[in-house]
Amino acid sequence: MSHEPDRLFASVDALLELAAAQEDLPEPAERKRLREAAGLSQDQVARALVVRRETVTGWESGRTDPRPPKRAAYVRLLQGLAERYPSPPPPRTPEAPPETPAAPPSPVQAGIADRAAPEPPSAPVRPAGQRKKAPEPDVAPADPRFAHGPLAVLDGDGSLYCAGGLVLECPAATVPDLVAWTLAEARLGAPRLHRFGKDSDPLVVLTASAAVRLGLPERLEDRRAMRLPEDHQVVRQITRAKWQLTRRGFGPWARVYRPAQGRQRSCVQLAVLPWDALDTRSWGDAAQLPPAELARVLSAYATRVLTPRGSTAVAGLELMTALRPPTRAVKDETADTWVSGPVPGSLTAPVDPAPPEAPDEHPVVAALFARHHERTPAEVIDEEAYDWIRDPELLTDAECALPYAVGVDVNTAFLAAANRLMVGLSGPEHVKEPRFDKGLPGSWLVDLSGIALDPRLPSPFTPHGRRPEGPAWYATATVAYAAELVDTYRLPVTIAPLEAYVRADAGPYLDPWYKHLADAYKTTMADLGVTADLSPAAFLDAMDGHKDGDPGMAAVLSAIKSTVKGGIGKLRERPQGAHYRPGERWPALERPTWRPDIRAAVIAAARVNMHRKLLKTALATHTGPVPTGAVVFGEDALLPIALLSDCAVYPSPGPSPLDVLPYDAAGKPAPGTFRLGVSPGMVKHEGTQPLYWAVELLEQRHNPARHIKGPGAEDDGE
Repeated sequence: MSHEPDRLFASVDALLELAAAQEDLPEPAERKRLREAAGLSQDQVARALVVRRETVTGWESGRTDPRPPKRAAYVRLLQGLAERYPSPPPPRTPEAPPETPAAPPSPVQAGIADRAAPEPPSAPVRPAGQRKKAPEPDVAPADPRFAHGPLAVLDGDGSLYCAGGLVLECPAATVPDLVAWTLAEARLGAPRLHRFGKDSDPLVVLTASAAVRLGLPERLEDRRAMRLPEDHQVVRQITRAKWQLTRRGFGPWARVYRPAQGRQRSCVQLAVLPWDALDTRSWGDAAQLPPAELARVLSAYATRVLTPRGSTAVAGLELMTALRPPTRAVKDETADTWVSGPVPGSLTAPVDPAPPEAPDEHPVVAALFARHHERTPAEVIDEEAYDWIRDPELLTDAECALPYAVGVDVNTAFLAAANRLMVGLSGPEHVKEPRFDKGLPGSWLVDLSGIALDPRLPSPFTPHGRRPEGPAWYATATVAYAAELVDTYRLPVTIAPLEAYVRADAGPYLDPWYKHLADAYKTTMADLGVTADLSPAAFLDAMDGHKDGDPGMAAVLSAIKSTVKGGIGKLRERPQGAHYRPGERWPALERPTWRPDIRAAVIAAARVNMHRKLLKTALATHTGPVPTGAVVFGEDALLPIALLSDCAVYPSPGPSPLDVLPYDAAGKPAPGTFRLGVSPGMVKHEGTQPLYWAVELLEQRHNPARHIKGPGAEDDGE
């Protein structure tokens, strides 16, 4: 049989593939928009095209373009997505006024007529329909349903400030009217972050004058409950209009909704600025920004992280669920219906913690211990961040002769610790005398008091840095590091747990959370002029005053950092309210994401990461071998004098981190040591003070790391 037709078809296919490879690719921003509109992750695209996730990131940022044969496949993917998710049409421009009088527009028609933001916030209101050219949007909308962005800021004159400088006329004079108009006309919201997740509801942020216009008080009288009373006129208006409020009522963050009809959600979130909706500890002075600038700031956070829905801690926890939803629709073949099923790799149901993992108020603790019993380390896990100072008697003469104390701070240390961290996805299983397995998440009762380190270093096993005194509970990361020290330095210690609570069903649950927030952090730092390609010296220069050039993006950066810390903290949310009684359950326990064991795992990993870098730094600066069976260094080794969470303070011959950290002449750090840079897990300059100042604090039993920035310096959320 002749193979001539096969050869001809193969030649034609090759020509078609060559033609596809020569087709123009969409702009990088459009590539990203199409992927996000389809609810696809970069990992999914990378797997389909058999490339690395970093390669897809490069294509979407414009740093690189795909080459054949991947290019043809990528073009085909984008063309298919473009057919399903076409680019949103540009905003409408008002038609020329008719020559003859026409009927006045309805309030809804008038409300959608958009216009540009006035220069001064107090400019008089322009008639509905009048429009000026607005600034270019910061972010192109990814979904035509949400063409005006994820949120808007409403001012007292009815101006609704959206992303990209767009301003709409909002005719609503009551909260129910505002909710109805927002859902019908505003085109606000954000697409889901996971194919099985939910779209983000529109958020309307109310300025003080807008709150008054809608009938809200300038200040909440009930400072304990932080919500309007049930008989307030606004609450009654909402009820009469057949809208509902969540159990939290109408507070600084209020949700107004009607029960979903099928897949259609009818919900609007309101944030009331004069009621302190934006906590200054997370957002700085963002609430004082003009409405247009505040819309830019909050839209950047919503696009990079998540539409705000309460505190940044709440956003951090909600982001975990948005990226790994608990359930999905599954076909029940026997009944021929769709039912709810678990999403692999997600937290799908609430589980009670092991007794040592539970806070004192939890029912499992109340069942085991009498009230007011203070649990010992053998009864409760104590995985917390470092707060340690060196005994000033252990300062060497060489250290005391140095003029400076220099602090370095790990960028988003908890976020870096979450990367590739295996955590339990199920409830705990109690095991007696188990063999330690570093791949098994859980809590282990083990005696690590036999592991002795150089007394000028903190213990890696306790937050206070003192050596353990006997058996205690530790997370897997801590015990794994103990085993690593024993093996590396041939220490005469056996790691033999007495008991454990382990979770066989495990996975890297926080990986998408890490990637999402790491991208948000680095993107925002780049907006502030700090990029990953800077040399150590250039990085330090860029960090000097990086928040001054754009206070709005500085507020976004602060909020992202608070999202990381607050999200981890929310994994062990404790009971609140005057009516709570110890031993009772509280609402947070019914969340699949109430997981104190995961919080402990992250903090343990962060503390271990810090200690590992301390040890590597000491090794890189120590001359001579480290004796077998001990971890002791000579006087020339670089050792810290104080630690606070992710900040380490060192004696230094100069005021810069480059004067103290072990960098070579080519500007490269010693392997495994602290590395200056913008990425999570790398370090920045925290501050410099005279060494005598630090020594005085040590002698007074105060922590220099807490004050190394200097008097009046603000906490940046890390």
